Amino acid sequence: MTVSSRSAGALTRLSVSLSLAVAALPLPAAASESPRTLDTLVVTASAPSSPLYWITDPRLPRQPVPASDGADYLKTVPGFSTLRNGGTNGDPVLRGMFGSRLNVLSNDGNLIGACPSRMDNPLSYIAPETYDRLIIIKGPQSVRWGAGASAGTVRFERDTPRFDAPGIDLNASALAGSRNRNDQMLDLTVGAAQGYVRINGNRSESDDYTDGNGRLVPSKWRKWNSDAAVGWTPDADTVLELSAGTGDAIARYAGRGMDGAAFKRTSYAARFEKDNLPGAWDTLQANVYYNDADHLMDNYTLRTPNPHSSMPMPMAANVDRRTSGGRVASEWRWQNVAVVAGVDRQDSRHRSRSGMGRNTYRQQPWRADARFENRGAFTEVTLGEGGAQRWIGGLRVDRAKVEDRRATTGMMNMPNPSAGQVRRENLGSGFLRVERDFAPALTGYAGIGRSERMPDYWELFSPDMGPMGAVNAFAGVRPEKTTQLDLGLQYRSEGLDAWVSAYAGRLQDYILFDYHSGGMMGSMTRAANVDARIAGAEAGADLRLAAHWKLGGTLAYAWGENRSDGRALPQMPPLEARVNAGYEGERWSAGALLRAVTRQDRVAPGQGNVVARDLGQSAGFATLALNARYRISDALRLSAGIDNLFDRAYAEHLNLAGSADFGFPADPVRINEPGRNVWLKLDYRY
Repeated sequence: MTVSSRSAGALTRLSVSLSLAVAALPLPAAASESPRTLDTLVVTASAPSSPLYWITDPRLPRQPVPASDGADYLKTVPGFSTLRNGGTNGDPVLRGMFGSRLNVLSNDGNLIGACPSRMDNPLSYIAPETYDRLIIIKGPQSVRWGAGASAGTVRFERDTPRFDAPGIDLNASALAGSRNRNDQMLDLTVGAAQGYVRINGNRSESDDYTDGNGRLVPSKWRKWNSDAAVGWTPDADTVLELSAGTGDAIARYAGRGMDGAAFKRTSYAARFEKDNLPGAWDTLQANVYYNDADHLMDNYTLRTPNPHSSMPMPMAANVDRRTSGGRVASEWRWQNVAVVAGVDRQDSRHRSRSGMGRNTYRQQPWRADARFENRGAFTEVTLGEGGAQRWIGGLRVDRAKVEDRRATTGMMNMPNPSAGQVRRENLGSGFLRVERDFAPALTGYAGIGRSERMPDYWELFSPDMGPMGAVNAFAGVRPEKTTQLDLGLQYRSEGLDAWVSAYAGRLQDYILFDYHSGGMMGSMTRAANVDARIAGAEAGADLRLAAHWKLGGTLAYAWGENRSDGRALPQMPPLEARVNAGYEGERWSAGALLRAVTRQDRVAPGQGNVVARDLGQSAGFATLALNARYRISDALRLSAGIDNLFDRAYAEHLNLAGSADFGFPADPVRINEPGRNVWLKLDYRY
């Protein structure tokens, strides 16, 4: 194995930093004083915590190299994949479903990206390591976290710090790796019984990477986030918290005509929680939030304008999306019955400005082009809570409103035929699920869910055309309706954890993008509704072979059919398997991860979503990764890994075509993934 001089330099710098850190940080107990088995290996795959729910700690070291954004972290959960476009800010895909079919929340608030082609998707603003808990719900099996969510719900959460006496909680980490990858994270909480102050932040950076063929792939990024919260905890059951945050980034994209020159985030929030209320009334929760994403795209900050492209001169587009909302919910419990009920709302405004020439966009006025409103009410009921058989059901109603504020559309600034029009929709969602413990170690479930989803910004405002006969997408694209059956089994014992989940769904008025050649203007897109079917399954197992040895694996398969056109549904990930083996000792752990992906030949070339289309069939591949971890003390741990050990050249099926600005051919070619990658990470908790 060879390591580049730049990688070696980065690792050398980190080793010096680690030596200084070890000398400076308080170490509560040396490893020799309290030997014990490590809590966990480096994360290579995740298993469900309970039926349909995945709960994990996003701070844990993971492989491949620790994530730079939320979508990258989700790839360790079977069923998730990422629509790749280079180094960072890929778009998450769950079971082949994309966009607002996946509801993403951070601290129970929505931060929605502003780019018309989702260059800044919601997870690009999330730094996983700054959160305490990641919760995933697969399928339309909950109604309490917002409208839509036909594919699932993803929640990044921070816990409420509790102190019996004045004290400090400190979490910090540093990472270095190939191609100048270097990350830093700090999370500091100071508190007492009556309250706390929490400050956290992170910084992540990487240069362009090289693929397995040694070709440089434009992919550099640099990003940072910072958040602060002040909480009042007058007793063990009450918290009132105020928080604020900000962040920014740059990112170069091998598969886009522009790069991200700014990802400015501004966030404000407040929440109140009260537990153990009198009588059957158990919990009251309320929160409000304000999130603003100010995103700048241009073709001159991180690249040189291509004189032979559709944008031969320096150009910039500045887009901004402000999202605010709130939620109030209460829980009641009577013996084996639990009820949750509440209301929520969300308002979102989108605006933009652009300019030809360097930084001329700053002299242009902002123009609002879209306004979204949603009001919702929900309830969930659990019968048999705590018993061997549980029935869980929920209902939700939403009132959605969208206003088209565009005076003109398209690059030619033609008059907008739907200017000033308002769309209103009444939407309903619900589910019913039964869970049964067949034995202390075996649980099964079966659920049916229904979700009605208002078309999102990218489906109403980004397409160049709408369905045949409609003046545009805003006027013609109908709400999407999903009905899905979910089934599964979960087995947990001292020597074996195993699970399997399967699903089958019908999607009425599925929103599909068709790509057409626009000549010198590039591709033109049309959004329309089709009827579709989806099905698939995921499975996994962890076997403890001996006191210190583990063997595990996961499998994920997704299938989709466009019933209206009698062809495959586009953007479906291929069959994927992960096999991991590991050793867990008192101070050392080590492991290996084999990832194998089959070829995908069920494709629909020229069809897809607002970000990408099927580029044709893709080849299968396999990669091997190694990891190790050493517990220096109870507070200090060192992790290391080698990804793509054999330096394979390969590309993911869900991918953007390489941009001609960087020398990629005119015929669509997928962007290759990184070649061999070495990383080293230090975690400290006090």
